[in-house]
Amino acid sequence: MDAYMMVIAVLLPMLGGAFIPLLPFRKRNMMAVYMELVVVITSVITFLLIFNRPQDAFILFRFTGKLSISLRLDGAGSVFATILAFMWPLATLYSFEYMKHENHEKIFFMFYTITYGVTLGIAMAEDIVTMYFFYEMLTMVTLPLVLHTLTREAVLAARTYLYYSLGGAAFAFIGMIFILMYGTTSDFTPGGVIDLAQLGEKANILLFVYVLCFCGFSVKAAMCPFSAWLPKAGVAPTPVTALLHAVAVVKSGAFATLRITYFSFGTELLRGTWAQDFLMCIIIFTIVFGCSRALKETHLKRRLAWSTVSNLAYILFGIVLMTPLGLTGAFSHMLCHAVMKICSFFCAGAVIYKTGRTYVHQLDGLGRKMPKVFVIFTIAAMALMGVPGLCGFISKWNLAKGAVASHNPLAYVGIGAILVSALLTAIYMLTIVVRAFFPGKDFDYGTLQDVKDANWMMLLPLCIFVLVIVFLGMHSQGMIDALTGVAERSF
Repeated sequence: MDAYMMVIAVLLPMLGGAFIPLLPFRKRNMMAVYMELVVVITSVITFLLIFNRPQDAFILFRFTGKLSISLRLDGAGSVFATILAFMWPLATLYSFEYMKHENHEKIFFMFYTITYGVTLGIAMAEDIVTMYFFYEMLTMVTLPLVLHTLTREAVLAARTYLYYSLGGAAFAFIGMIFILMYGTTSDFTPGGVIDLAQLGEKANILLFVYVLCFCGFSVKAAMCPFSAWLPKAGVAPTPVTALLHAVAVVKSGAFATLRITYFSFGTELLRGTWAQDFLMCIIIFTIVFGCSRALKETHLKRRLAWSTVSNLAYILFGIVLMTPLGLTGAFSHMLCHAVMKICSFFCAGAVIYKTGRTYVHQLDGLGRKMPKVFVIFTIAAMALMGVPGLCGFISKWNLAKGAVASHNPLAYVGIGAILVSALLTAIYMLTIVVRAFFPGKDFDYGTLQDVKDANWMMLLPLCIFVLVIVFLGMHSQGMIDALTGVAERSF
């Protein structure tokens, strides 16, 4: 397939979204059809690109020397693009129903659609400059989504998100400059681009810069101590938080750390150094800290947000193992977590939409009034726990295999953290399920007389997500083989 199709995939949702406030839709359904068409066509183009990857790059702009904005789709980018292309049409369908009673719909859907194109730009970036360009743009287009309700809480959450993102981008910028100075090219190259023969005594400085760069990009992946923005962003409408927590923003952060580790600095420079051990310690702490905070949290969406903090650290753990098996585990959890978490967030959103209840103690008895939503939520919860037969078990198993094969003593501590996290996940997720289905003998179901299950626009995406959770859990070999091939070609 021709390389210019990558430009179409990136620009179509950006331009299509920008036109939403300008087009005179006579009915809301016409806007919905227009949006869904833009998103579906973009996803179709993206899948065609994934299965027929262009060999050449497409240069959008060339500033000078190593500085250009250019697109190329490789194996690692294809994994991220697959997640985006599969999720976005279903998330868009769900959002039509959820946003029915919200204000400023056109502005919301404009930024919602533009975000798709910007995130695809990150997935298809050929070099560090292009990725950084789209990474910064992602902050700008998602900020209005966090701010959408314009409540005091939304303003504070948006301000926190902006401060954290800009701070992280500053650290990432330092790393980009050093890559441009000491790298043989700015392009993402398997094995890295740093000329080790010319480093000499500067190796420790470069390791320090790598840590700064990793921490900068991992702000969007909510690694401690940069995770506070994520639970606060839960004030945004559920379609936004689902994409923030499952697909676009947090996965972009994790993907960016993967890029700089394997395709810029290179594992030959990093493996076995203090930089690897330092980051692994922070990530292991984040795994336990995130699920501990989720256990304590009583607000439904914020509980899921802290769960995301912990699960994103799983992906970062696989990345810093710096082995093919570790990277395979990171890829598999990146994919599986996206499906599990968007499914659980959309279930929470359906509950909030139908009942207005946002706290865990308010969910008593809802399982019998919204059985479809809560059965799906239960399966997603079990997958997050790592129950065999569901996709969460597969990704955690691959992370554990990678940790054992790395022969790094800290990696064994990481396995222990994953086991502790699985136990705490079972407690904070099953608490919700038990309350919903077994509220107690004295519970008055008359208080839920008007509560009904969600309609098809919400249930259809949920049913597809839960089927994928089960399918990947039962038939994972094809996925693992593909991801293993991508991981091995990244060295």
